[in-house]
Amino acid sequence: MFTKMEYREIGKTGMKVSALSFGASSLGGVFRSVKESEAIEAVHTAVDNGINFIDVSPYYSHLKAEIVLGKALKGIEKTKYYLSTKVGRYGRDGKNFWDYSAKRSVESVYESMERLHQDYIDLINVHDIEFADLDQICQETLPALVELRDKGIVKHIGITNLTLRHFKYVIEHVPHGTVEAVLSFCHYCLNDDSLSDYFSYFQKHNIGIINASPFSMGLLTERGVADWHPAQKPLVAVCQKAVNYCKSKGKSIEQLAIKYAVSNQAIATTLFSTANPKNVLNNIAWAEAALDQELLNEVQKILAPRFRDTWLNS
Repeated sequence: MFTKMEYREIGKTGMKVSALSFGASSLGGVFRSVKESEAIEAVHTAVDNGINFIDVSPYYSHLKAEIVLGKALKGIEKTKYYLSTKVGRYGRDGKNFWDYSAKRSVESVYESMERLHQDYIDLINVHDIEFADLDQICQETLPALVELRDKGIVKHIGITNLTLRHFKYVIEHVPHGTVEAVLSFCHYCLNDDSLSDYFSYFQKHNIGIINASPFSMGLLTERGVADWHPAQKPLVAVCQKAVNYCKSKGKSIEQLAIKYAVSNQAIATTLFSTANPKNVLNNIAWAEAALDQELLNEVQKILAPRFRDTWLNS
């Protein structure tokens, strides 16, 4: 538990990052339409209040999130933040596509640096490897990124993924030290802590853990899930029951979800995303508040029938 912003190292990278960090996907209006000026202010608010790790991707709103973030970062000293972006998953003309080739990955890094106005990238991730040929990731994508790391173009390398077992496959099929961080989403939150099964494995390999989507892509929010959410109806229903229980007690399930995620010392940082400066401050306050253990116990009982349900076989 912590009562002020805490900083933890991502594996053995030397990057000491805030336990709560800023996911920039919202900046491009991926969840709702946003004002660019407000989105830029959200980034500044995060950094001004102790958040020093920012994660983005060219995939988010098909380049727009990186473009807006780049504008925001122009007004912030580089010493105040670490920046993470990704390769492999993209979008164009409203359609998604994937390209994990070495050539495209290298091009993507340089393109991101230009959009983000950076001389180097602190952490480059291979994005959503559950969509990839894992052998191509091991034999082509990651070696290309290692070459960039050797040149100082990127400082550290990670992989992101929903299907947890894929992490082990990649880590065990590349040279030791290739993968320095993993980014997992929806697997360390109130309704699913299956990422914890891998904590000791990642520690053994000196790999840092980044946790994303503490609200399980909206399941653990009063707003509720969007129509596109892949969760099955029984899971949606039990999460809504937990939301309603918190509301009946005058409590916020969002606060509980954030505090639960950041309280685990095995996780270097947990990402949240918003383009609203007020929501940035809310998330920071939730992270810094005391954990309501009694409420956590009751919510866990409600979620127990569908605990660790997921929408992919992980």
